[in-house]
Amino acid sequence: MNRRSGTDTKSADPSTSRIAPILSAVGARIKQCRHAADKSQEALAFEARVDRTYISSIERGIANPSVETLANICYALNVSLAELFSPMDGVSLKPTGARRTNTASPSAR
Repeated sequence: MNRRSGTDTKSADPSTSRIAPILSAVGARIKQCRHAADKSQEALAFEARVDRTYISSIERGIANPSVETLANICYALNVSLAELFSPMDGVSLKPTGARRTNTASPSAR
């Protein structure tokens, strides 16, 4: 957890993550909206209350932002969450890779 931004700072390896396509699509869409709003990463980060490097990581598809962070970014860009996700109809949501195991489960021991 990033204390400064209040967001999850876990990043995903785009080559192995099962959610990489959606992260890449969200990042590209945020970048597109940011350019349309004529804002720098610095300005967007300030308005969304996150660090500029985190915006960069999101746009490159290597950070997995929380819903709250996405909402803050959308507010700063003057777009709705629906508008952010609407052009992503072609992005596959089918899970890929191995299933995660629950190490807290008694059967996993």
